Amino acid sequence: MSNKRDQFGSNLGFIMAAAGSAIGLGNIWRFPTVVGQSGGGAFVMLYLLIILAIGVPIMIAELSVGRKGQRSIVGAFSEIIPGTKFRITGILGTIAGFIILSFYSVIAGWGLAYIFKFLTGSFAGLDNDAIANVFTDLVTNPFWAIAWHFIFMTITVSVVIGGIKNGIEKVSKTLMPILFFLLVALAIRSITLDGAMEGLAWFLTPDFSQITIGTVLSALGQVFFTLSLGMGAIMTYGTYLSKKENLPKSAVMISIADLGIAVLAGIIIIPAVFAFGLDPDSGPGLIFITLPAVFGEMPFGNFFGTLFFVLFSIAAVTSAISLLEVTVSYFIDELKWSRKKASILAGIAIFILGIPSALGEGVWSSFTILGNTFLDFADSLTAVYILPLVGLLTVTFVGWVWKPENALKHIEEEGNTFSMGKYWAFLVKWILPIILFYILASGIWDSLREILF
Repeated sequence: MSNKRDQFGSNLGFIMAAAGSAIGLGNIWRFPTVVGQSGGGAFVMLYLLIILAIGVPIMIAELSVGRKGQRSIVGAFSEIIPGTKFRITGILGTIAGFIILSFYSVIAGWGLAYIFKFLTGSFAGLDNDAIANVFTDLVTNPFWAIAWHFIFMTITVSVVIGGIKNGIEKVSKTLMPILFFLLVALAIRSITLDGAMEGLAWFLTPDFSQITIGTVLSALGQVFFTLSLGMGAIMTYGTYLSKKENLPKSAVMISIADLGIAVLAGIIIIPAVFAFGLDPDSGPGLIFITLPAVFGEMPFGNFFGTLFFVLFSIAAVTSAISLLEVTVSYFIDELKWSRKKASILAGIAIFILGIPSALGEGVWSSFTILGNTFLDFADSLTAVYILPLVGLLTVTFVGWVWKPENALKHIEEEGNTFSMGKYWAFLVKWILPIILFYILASGIWDSLREILF
């Protein structure tokens, strides 16, 4: 089976695709928002430390399981240890990717809509309240909410149908340089605004008095979300790698790219918000309400607003194709479907599951689960429970079932070296399971407190 399996055509192609998976709305939308809510520079430094100490080791573990298994993430665990009950890890990861893409596509669809709104000058001369009304009209209109969700899923499916080398890799190698160019151009524009330096200083200057247990947990959650850990995407990409690829080096490069893009996104958004005297702690409205107001005040605001939401949409597409590939690879490897059939049917199923999220701000706003809209519930279900659980099960499998020494032998095949191998083995076996168990338990406890008290 492994001889026939599609593979990335080059290391650069894999790095671009995996970085594209990691660099998504979590960087462009969620990171600046969380920084705004968590004290600025202190959170950025904490985020960097957690990526290096926790994110990279978990990514290496996921890549090693994927490459060793050479099957969908459901079958990979059984390929390594036949009959293992840790197969459930792959099932949960596939479910996580499926659910996340269902609401991710809805939000990404809003970004596509904003490209056209800026191109047509829909925000010209509008204040914050008027822009908020435009956003409300978009998300509460059932036709357009579903239509933009459908358009985005269609784009995603059309890429994945092409396969790994001719679809995902080819598109990633085209879009990622464009993404970086747009980020740099917008960052330069942002920091040249009058008053932007105050925002840049707030963003990059650490205030360690802001660091709390809640901040640490928030940073851990952000690392999981932005590096695509626990949702099957990175592990799935690992199944398409040859033994000659250096997994630790690749994990570090992907994580550095992810961090760099997140910081650039913050440099675009935070200084611009400060320059116009707006609130960096405005939550999700920061992207869809506050930023359009900022662009509206800029010279050539429609142009820069269009560029930003093109950037937003590119980041969304490169992540979405990796999430869809998780389910598609399961259908191909375990059910023996063709890639075309698997891509189309998986896309249709995810589109249907996303409809409640698309309608949750409008005609179905009265339908809630534990007091949350369907989109918020799906987000919490995956971020609080499934992603940490998949991470916990993965490191437990590598550390205690497959064994770190066997994983290291695989990682160092074909002459590859891993100078931090002993440190990684200790982390995977002893430290990471404790940290991930604590994250999972804290999330469950916080949810129970909200429900019971």
